[in-house]
Amino acid sequence: MPHQRFYLVAGLGNPGVAYDNTRHNAGFLVIEALADRYAIPLNKKKFNAVFGRGTVGGADVILAKPLAYMNRSGQPVRQLADYYKISHRDVLIIHDDIDLAFGRLKIKEKGGDGGHKGVRSIIDALSSDVFVRVRIGIGRSEKQRNVSDHVLSKFLPDELAVIRQLIMRARDAVVTILCEGAKEGMNRFNDRRIQLSS
Repeated sequence: MPHQRFYLVAGLGNPGVAYDNTRHNAGFLVIEALADRYAIPLNKKKFNAVFGRGTVGGADVILAKPLAYMNRSGQPVRQLADYYKISHRDVLIIHDDIDLAFGRLKIKEKGGDGGHKGVRSIIDALSSDVFVRVRIGIGRSEKQRNVSDHVLSKFLPDELAVIRQLIMRARDAVVTILCEGAKEGMNRFNDRRIQLSS
């Protein structure tokens, strides 16, 4: 992705304190880390999203957290992209992924939703699956068979150090994608896993 373009970077999650620091809100955590690192205040509220505009590594960006709940994330993303005249190819979505081992990141440029309702909502709203995704591995639970219970649960104490590192790596992956392109992001960040400490 070259510098002169304008990007929408949206992290997926659910609004409200009940969902703070849950696995499903990993996308929100990355947006907050980017906003903090690049001093971009998330002080605008429109289109059922909170967002801010600034620069990340020289790239002009909107950082956004859709507030429409996960499975309706697409409408705020589309409205923001339309309002700022951002091509769907310049949309970057950050989301949790239960099919990715805990501690892993994976970047992909297009494709299906992988069973993720937030991604499905965005594909439907944009009428396209050609947008970059940064997938944050939260793994599956051996104890909780219900997927909803797992994704809406908070990180365990022994997982916190890993998730903090993972959020920072996801932040750095976004910067790499914006400044050097998705392929370079894949080369640097795919297939590496942060381990739980013993």
